[in-house]
Amino acid sequence: PKQELSREDRVTVNMGGTPPPTEAPGGIAGTGIAVLAQISAHSHRGNIVAPPPPPETFDAYQKKGEDTNGVMALIDLLLQDLDKELTTATAEEKEAQADYSELMEDSTEKRKADSASLVGRESAKANAEAAVEVHAEGKDEM
Repeated sequence: PKQELSREDRVTVNMGGTPPPTEAPGGIAGTGIAVLAQISAHSHRGNIVAPPPPPETFDAYQKKGEDTNGVMALIDLLLQDLDKELTTATAEEKEAQADYSELMEDSTEKRKADSASLVGRESAKANAEAAVEVHAEGKDEM
């Protein structure tokens, strides 16, 4: 259908421009056939044919047994290893503590022995110095 153009639209078309767009017609070519097609689709419901069965995809569900046990077994192994390490660490700590206690006892005994030895040496030194003084005095008198 022809559309009557306004004065501005005629000037635009005469200058080489494009005419303004036209509205889209309703239905097919403005006849409303699209509505009739929808109505006729609803009227054929009595002749419904069952759809074909769905295509085959996967087998029936089966519970995974051995596949998941591998992960659980791995976790069990990790727990056992951790228990062994803790037991070993505890035993080593007790042994180290016993060694430290023994070292401290030995050090205490050695300090006592060194102290007694030092007292004995200081006493011997004092006696020697006294003897030297006595000897020096005896020499001076002569």
